[in-house]
Amino acid sequence: MILVCVIGILMGGGLLALLLGQWSKNLSRWIALCTVLTGFIALVAFWIDQYRTDNIHLSNTWMIDYRHDWIPSFGISFHLAVDGLSLIMLVLTFFLGILAVLCSWNDVRERVGFYYFNLLWILAGISGVFMAMDLFLFYFFWEVMLIPMYFLIGIWGSENRVYAAYKFFIFTQASGLLMLLAIIGLYFIHGNNTGIYTFNYFELLGTAISPHIAFWLMMGFMIAFVVKLPIVPFHTWLPDAHSEAPTAGSLILAGLLLKTGAYGILRFVLPLFPEAARELAPWAMLVGVIGIIYGAVLAYSQTDLKRLVAYTSVSHMGFVILGIFAFNELALQGVVMQLVTHAISTGALFIMAGMLKERLHTRDINHMGGLWTQMPQMGAIGMLFAMASLGLPGLGNFIAEFLILLGAFKANIWLTVIATVGLIFSAIYSLRIVQKVFLGPSERSDQVRDFSFREIVVMAAFTLSIIWLGLYPQPVINTVKPMINKLEHIFLTGNKSVLKGNHQVTPSNAHKYIVKK
Repeated sequence: MILVCVIGILMGGGLLALLLGQWSKNLSRWIALCTVLTGFIALVAFWIDQYRTDNIHLSNTWMIDYRHDWIPSFGISFHLAVDGLSLIMLVLTFFLGILAVLCSWNDVRERVGFYYFNLLWILAGISGVFMAMDLFLFYFFWEVMLIPMYFLIGIWGSENRVYAAYKFFIFTQASGLLMLLAIIGLYFIHGNNTGIYTFNYFELLGTAISPHIAFWLMMGFMIAFVVKLPIVPFHTWLPDAHSEAPTAGSLILAGLLLKTGAYGILRFVLPLFPEAARELAPWAMLVGVIGIIYGAVLAYSQTDLKRLVAYTSVSHMGFVILGIFAFNELALQGVVMQLVTHAISTGALFIMAGMLKERLHTRDINHMGGLWTQMPQMGAIGMLFAMASLGLPGLGNFIAEFLILLGAFKANIWLTVIATVGLIFSAIYSLRIVQKVFLGPSERSDQVRDFSFREIVVMAAFTLSIIWLGLYPQPVINTVKPMINKLEHIFLTGNKSVLKGNHQVTPSNAHKYIVKK
């Protein structure tokens, strides 16, 4: 029941923060913090237990599974399961959730209860996306995480927050509807082939689909995921959403919502449509490389600090697409590392951008400069995460990008060579951040305060995490290894049943999924 509790505690905590926030703002803050802290401790304890007992190295990819009939007449079940990839993403979700609550502690002063309600329900939706093994349930959680983020941007954002919120909602909702159509199409095709109508992921893996139809169904999923990732040319909502969102909203957007797109490709697009994905691979890798270069060039041209960091995300997510469609173990390990390390490094930069906006009342880097003398602690941490963003050895991002490029080189040499140019561009825009914000002559005569104790705690958590992943990434790599091996096996053999584990439908439980015509 730990999987149900993970979602239930977030939804319950959000409702409690909303109700009690009418009497005490501080109470809703503490409720939110205790909620995400409890879930984080439970998940870390579960991860350590799995790691110590070597369960993650067993042939069965799935560590824990929970299924209960929801709407059996339509083949819909409340089905949650966790493998290594899901577990890593869940731990990351709660880790960033704790830091999102802390960085909002003094920033949000209006509608505090409703704010933390939305924040916790976003985390609940994201957690559900990472665990749902029923496609109807997956789409349900996909929408659950969308609506609270719309409110978070639209109510607590900056000057153009309404425009940014509408743009975010339209892009993600429209692409999500395409995914819903693809899910329904897959549902009926499987039902016509077998007489069993079900949304169960493990049964849909065995669906026989003609190549032409498989391509269009795959594109329904793919568009929804690349819009959320986002990939050029579907990225235009991201800079607006980041620049107008509150600090915690930018952290959740960059650290988690973008990662649901990559997770969806790994979990659904590749296993359900391996042949169609193989045909798409050269073009997808090309688009990924274009995103790497385009995002880096646009990042360098920005003067708004949050928009600058937003475009770095476009560039880094290009590496994710490049690695996914390289279809080998090294690249896929790099992809998982990139999802984690990008969330930490870019999340830290967004929080620092929020801190600077609070102190200087501007995000324009041309109006900054010389801040290192007044804020040496922030200057040092800013330098650290700028170096992480450009892929400095010893920090987590280097491991991720090195593995991706190593694996992509085996798949396509020339595209990999072009992608490495993005590393040069990332060094240019990262050093520009440090030079414009912290170095050079100061234009300000007033004193600017350095980190507070709460901010030190937040940035220390980011710092220790990115250094740990850079020096000892093996726990993450080992945890996701069984899933990656089986995903690679699908492309080598075409056998999709390796992901089913112990989930094959037998005559004794097949009646749960049958819908009478």
